[in-house]
Amino acid sequence: MTKLVVQNLVKRFPGTQQSAVNDISFELSDNEILALVGPSGCGKTTTLRLIAGLERPDSGSVRLNQRIVASEAVFIPPEQRGVGMVFQDHALFPHLTVYDNVAFGLRGKTQAEVRTAVGEMLHMVGLLSHSKRYPHELSGGERQRVALARALAPRPVLVLMDEPFSSLDADLRAGVREHVRGILKSMRATVIFVTHDQEEALYMGDRLAVLQKGELEQIGTPEEIFHESNTRFVAEFMGDSDFLKGIVRHGGIQTAIGLVPQIVDLPISTPVEIAIRADDVDFHVDGSGNALIIDRFFRGAFNLYRLRLDTGQVIHAINPHTNILAVGTRVQAYVSAEHSLTVFTK
Repeated sequence: MTKLVVQNLVKRFPGTQQSAVNDISFELSDNEILALVGPSGCGKTTTLRLIAGLERPDSGSVRLNQRIVASEAVFIPPEQRGVGMVFQDHALFPHLTVYDNVAFGLRGKTQAEVRTAVGEMLHMVGLLSHSKRYPHELSGGERQRVALARALAPRPVLVLMDEPFSSLDADLRAGVREHVRGILKSMRATVIFVTHDQEEALYMGDRLAVLQKGELEQIGTPEEIFHESNTRFVAEFMGDSDFLKGIVRHGGIQTAIGLVPQIVDLPISTPVEIAIRADDVDFHVDGSGNALIIDRFFRGAFNLYRLRLDTGQVIHAINPHTNILAVGTRVQAYVSAEHSLTVFTK
């Protein structure tokens, strides 16, 4: 069942020439998590605010549970949309206990219903024993889970999450997002999750929508976005791709590091660029090779090497953490991918 339909959504702010959101359309199914991802200023938070009712669109429409909640003629206020929100800064009331923060959105219910709902939510997020504590007595991860419990307690039609883990340190963030995704899936929640972190988007989203400059560049599963990028921007943003220049030949694409045996539906001699990531490239030491090591970055589990090809182009390659080679070493680089690579015409 389709839960949300966003159609041709446009939003402009006074004093700006470019639309913050420009003709964005997508659908969201029941129980699905959609990650909106893109660089700062790409329009992802504005899109979220338009869906929530915190901003009014200039044109286009938002349909939630088969009901139009925003269009040029209709505007349903946020509190009547049945949407739950989890903010970047948690937005908990400092003077209320954990219990009272979660109960805040349950007005109109009996005390017994509130106790049951709050108890269920706190048990689900693993904080039932913290119900009498105040926000300042909690860790960052615990505050995040309280904010999630408060958003889920009224059983919203849609949950909107705006950079919810950005204030957490890297170690804590990984654990919290795993816990939160598990909670959302167990609740069968329908979610839009905004992030600028590519790894987080790939982990959290059943599908990803990649935005740039107010426009939707591509929407698809994590695997489709990562391996089958529609545009150069998506390939670069979602995987730190290098773009290896090549020429279409019989039997593949000729590049500065050899023939890539990938057949493409392009005329012979067409100039192209192949999106390659560091794990698609390998090399071995060769005094007469085609590349020179110009940098090495130790990443713990592996070494990331920066290679300058004889053409002057720079690409990256991953090698085991035990393979430590000096800057200035000449090597023979080659494409080692065991999957099809994305090819762009120049």
